[in-house]
Amino acid sequence: MTKPTSTDIADYEILIRRRGENDYASYCPQLAHMIKGTAHEEVEDAMKQVVMDHIEVLRAASSTEA
Repeated sequence: MTKPTSTDIADYEILIRRRGENDYASYCPQLAHMIKGTAHEEVEDAMKQVVMDHIEVLRAASSTEA
């Protein structure tokens, strides 16, 4: 699977699943990445950061190619 090359955050889904009283997981299918934690906001914020880091890498790579 190839990683997406979009720099638009709206192109990335963040799915959150509650798996118990204090057990949450967030998943981004476009990046095939999952994060586990104990709070909804914790896993959501962590996944948003993963997506933003991916986008920053893409932007940095495109600016060095130009």
